Amino acid sequence: MNREREELESWKRKYTRKSSIFQRVSKQAQTKVNRWIPEKAHKVVTESIKRMVEVTLKGSEWVSLQTIVLQPSLAEREVLMKERMEFYRKAATIEGAGTGAGGIFLGLADFPLLLSIKMKFLSECATIHGYNPKQYEERLFILYVFQLAFSSDSHKKDILQVIENWEVEKEKLMELDWKTFQQEYRDYIDFVKMLQLIPGVGAVIGAYANYQLLDHLGEVAKFAYRIRYFSDLV
Repeated sequence: MNREREELESWKRKYTRKSSIFQRVSKQAQTKVNRWIPEKAHKVVTESIKRMVEVTLKGSEWVSLQTIVLQPSLAEREVLMKERMEFYRKAATIEGAGTGAGGIFLGLADFPLLLSIKMKFLSECATIHGYNPKQYEERLFILYVFQLAFSSDSHKKDILQVIENWEVEKEKLMELDWKTFQQEYRDYIDFVKMLQLIPGVGAVIGAYANYQLLDHLGEVAKFAYRIRYFSDLV
């Protein structure tokens, strides 16, 4: 377990480090590009994220019907998580290429579809670790893992603290600030995802972007649930 703990601490230090110059320049470019994006596109993104948050908190639409037998060791759980991530990453890549090839209208359809894939993956991660995603607090935790993956430098540090102290913090977090949630998510992915709407190159960009986004989410989920695993041992 020492190796897993050291790996976790190393990841936390690296993950909360300030963004690279490239990422900061990309953010500036994204702000300019956003001014050129049709208002309809912005509304689709905002409403998709709002609905995803509402569905996650109020229902069990993302809960997998598959029964997963809890594995006793952390290593076995993380192997299962990696397998499910690869499955959903492949689905997201195919979906991103298909919608990207269809131009702006199908490109817009990618946002709710990709959100659904991400949430289904996270619900399975919860199940693998023995948590019931039908319970409100577990659905809330899933949304915090999602935020940890797709937030700005300053916000993800706050989210990481919440996850590290989940047993205490969850009592204070009966509702989610979805407006902050959607803004952080949009700021994280807008630039590359909006490029997906460009005719001719959308398919390539859509497939690549979705592959990378699921890969990134898989890594963050792995360490977020590893934090809970070690917390539960105390």
